[in-house]
Amino acid sequence: MDRAKALKWGLVAVAGIGLSACSSIRETRGYIVDQVLVDSVAPGIDNRQSVEGALGRPTYVSEYGDKTWYYISNTTNRKPFVRPRTKDQTVLAVTFDEAGNVASVNRSGMENVVFLSPDGDETPTLGRERGFLEDLFGNIGQVGAGGAPGGPGV
Repeated sequence: MDRAKALKWGLVAVAGIGLSACSSIRETRGYIVDQVLVDSVAPGIDNRQSVEGALGRPTYVSEYGDKTWYYISNTTNRKPFVRPRTKDQTVLAVTFDEAGNVASVNRSGMENVVFLSPDGDETPTLGRERGFLEDLFGNIGQVGAGGAPGGPGV
């Protein structure tokens, strides 16, 4: 009786471990949004130094146009042996004016995320398709032929 009970518990334990391996893994990357801190940043009142003190260093800083700091957060779900899928993304953009004061604070989410699916394993290019032999021997006699106009004999 004890052996059968131990076998039953062993099978339950193995099944539990097997099922837990199929659960998805949640990963959060980037800036962790604290709503209280985000709400404390006010246009016209804060400047670069106060924003960095409240929110920390930005994930990205714009190089062109208006000086904007981006705080990016990304949450993915990943099942074992499968590529991760984006579940949630938040982008907080803090724009500064010329004097370094906060001009605007904008927040966006998944509505701006674009999912790309590549078309095969080759990059399409313009022009004609050339085979291996044409690539190998295609320029023989084309460039710098002796005696031809523009060749070395001129």
